Amino acid sequence: MENKTLLQKIEDKTAVIGVVGLGYVGLPLAVEKAKAGYRVIGFDIQKKRVDMVNQGINYIGDVVDEELAQIVREGRLSATTDYDHIKDVDAVAICVPTPLDKYQQPNTSYVEGSARSIAKRLHKGMLVVLESTTYPGTTEEVVQPILEETGLKVGQDFFLAYSPERVDPGNKVYNTKNTPKVVGGVTPECTKVAAALYRSVLEGEVHEVSSPRVAEMEKILENTFRHINIALANEMAILCNRMGIDIWEVIDAAKTKPYGFMAFYPGPGLGGHCIPIDPFYLTWKAREYKYHTRLIELAGEINNYMPEFVVERSMKILNRYGKALNGAKVLILGVAYKKDIDDLRDSPVLDIIQLMEKNGANLKINEPHVPTFTLNGKEYKSEELTPELVEQADLVLITTDHSVYDYQMIADKAKVIFDTRNALKNVKEIRADYEKL
Repeated sequence: MENKTLLQKIEDKTAVIGVVGLGYVGLPLAVEKAKAGYRVIGFDIQKKRVDMVNQGINYIGDVVDEELAQIVREGRLSATTDYDHIKDVDAVAICVPTPLDKYQQPNTSYVEGSARSIAKRLHKGMLVVLESTTYPGTTEEVVQPILEETGLKVGQDFFLAYSPERVDPGNKVYNTKNTPKVVGGVTPECTKVAAALYRSVLEGEVHEVSSPRVAEMEKILENTFRHINIALANEMAILCNRMGIDIWEVIDAAKTKPYGFMAFYPGPGLGGHCIPIDPFYLTWKAREYKYHTRLIELAGEINNYMPEFVVERSMKILNRYGKALNGAKVLILGVAYKKDIDDLRDSPVLDIIQLMEKNGANLKINEPHVPTFTLNGKEYKSEELTPELVEQADLVLITTDHSVYDYQMIADKAKVIFDTRNALKNVKEIRADYEKL
């Protein structure tokens, strides 16, 4: 296999790079590869995304608008819905969703579909890298057989590797370019070529591992670590509430220890496309080895209970004023699953909205980063956050601690506040009846 040809193309930046899936992972990756000097072709089944990219219009928070516009103007990045252009690329990254189905089992249909689209255009010397988070074994058990149905053999005719995405939407310090990358190829040559490509694009360290399975497992470990520690923080918050102890003060005290403790914080539940989902890929795969991942599932139970806990606490708070949740005016601040982003995927606030409405609450919702959204076929509009809107609410429920909120105004005008994010921690004076998670 003439890997020198591809390595040379990587070195002199003449390789054409493909990215399948132009979402939260794929578009930032495509932009970085184009900024590094490669010609990049993005592939997506959504024509709206493709059209926006080709017009230089950004729709992902972690991409700089002007950088996207510039590389499109210069012809370094283009997008298409026509997967036939995969035959023109030297390397292609698969960055498509890997959701769970209703039975909490991995749905690899997007990965399989992408692999089949690539297989139809696979040629000698091509590099294929799977970036989608998935269970250990996917690269070699799912993607490799599809690609080898062509008669081409991995390690002889083409390169195949796994390199997990590590996107943290809204992170002001770490982004696609400077976050360290892990790469594991099916063969040592596959690892070498994939690592060379990432080193030519990224500033972060590229860490090589012995196989795709190791790389797949390390990504699951990353998110399972957070999943379990957030569950611990949530369970402590539930207990501290019963004991009349401020969990936020407890965590602040604990994190003064310079070793042996890492601060995780409670909240209204887990959201996003990673932490609530990824650990259950491992839970599913573990059954094949006759092992039951008890800790992961228990953590899931705790985290999934948090929206219900928030609504129960809201009921108790309103009860103190002789009000039922049924008919109460509740103002929800923030629907995105974390601060300062516009991503509602698997946000626990969506569950809180449904539970509130099921119990008859009269909801007003403000989400500064998402003007409108649809939930179970019903459209919700973000209300303008005015002092009058805050004053009118029987309960102000802070569910996402966006930086744009005027917390002093909220503290001055609200009657009752339930803060699930400790968002008012820096407010000097709070006139409202104030409770934290």
